[in-house]
Amino acid sequence: MIQMNAPDMDTNEQEIDLIELAKRLWGERKFLFKCCGVAIVVGLVVACSIPKEYSTTVKLAPETSDPSKKMGNLGGLAAMAGINLGSSAGSDAISPDLYPDVVQSIPFLLELFPVQVTNEKGDYSSTLYEYMDDHQKSAWWSYVIKAPFKLLGWVRGLFSEEELSGKGELTSFRLTREQDGVIQGLQKRISASVDKKTLVITVSVQMQDPLISASLTQIVVEKLQGYITNYRTQKAKQDLEFTEKVFSEARESYYKAQRAYAAFEDANKNIISASYRTEQERLKNEMTLTFNVYNTLAQKLEQDKLRVQEQTPVYTVISPATVPLKPASPKKSLILIGFVFLALFGGIGYLFVKDMFAKNKQAEEDCFSVE
Repeated sequence: MIQMNAPDMDTNEQEIDLIELAKRLWGERKFLFKCCGVAIVVGLVVACSIPKEYSTTVKLAPETSDPSKKMGNLGGLAAMAGINLGSSAGSDAISPDLYPDVVQSIPFLLELFPVQVTNEKGDYSSTLYEYMDDHQKSAWWSYVIKAPFKLLGWVRGLFSEEELSGKGELTSFRLTREQDGVIQGLQKRISASVDKKTLVITVSVQMQDPLISASLTQIVVEKLQGYITNYRTQKAKQDLEFTEKVFSEARESYYKAQRAYAAFEDANKNIISASYRTEQERLKNEMTLTFNVYNTLAQKLEQDKLRVQEQTPVYTVISPATVPLKPASPKKSLILIGFVFLALFGGIGYLFVKDMFAKNKQAEEDCFSVE
């Protein structure tokens, strides 16, 4: 009978403990309310101290070729099996999966340094490098944390050699400390992603000014399109330039041979001789040969022009850049909720620890009194 009633006794003890806990917390409700009040005040201070960040997003749908048509039955079987060959077997020389790496690369970001940006109020205009280097707001505690390091760097600068100036030619081979800091800041604020199923490219830029965020997003998208276009059409353009050069030379050779044949005919009218017929045949053959070369190169030139056009990618803007109306961060409500939860858990933990020490102290006093 005792063993059968033991679980019921444990259950009753647990219920009693929960009731006692609820009574304990209800008795200390004023203390917990004070903790929540302090947490709300601290949360408001923290939320209002964090600078506002505005995010702009652009979505692009690039032109893609159907690899199943080029690979015949193999591509069709792969498509039926659910295997996507678009990113690996397509005609692109650069895979869409590499677009995020391109946007994060140092040479790409260096091209953004001289871009002119203007804030929404219109009272500030400068290059992106100056804006990122001198006009970035931070929370007040960041200045407190950075102050000792800045002081240490200033002291070290007094006894070290002068660093390279940041006003020289921009090169990814050797960056100054300021340039490296701006690059790292841009890498955190500019991002790109590619949906592997739809191959839709998403470019996002987060800045402290809404107009700068939207304008910089548009510039990043344009530069990314230009980078990909140049990469894909570089070989075709080189072939086109070479064909144009050879075509010009062949055209001059044909015109020269044509003029020589016409001059010979004008100078030898009404003359019939073996030497005349031989020279006439030679000049005519030479003109025909140069014309054939000229005609072949003319066709090759048109083919190269079409090839450049075919290699030029076309992008469809699904979601264009718009000036954001609301800041993307900080999330003040989430910050307040987080601080309130921390205050509640901290207050409850403090009460538990306080009661534990009180019980231990009472047990020690009881032991001393018994002795």
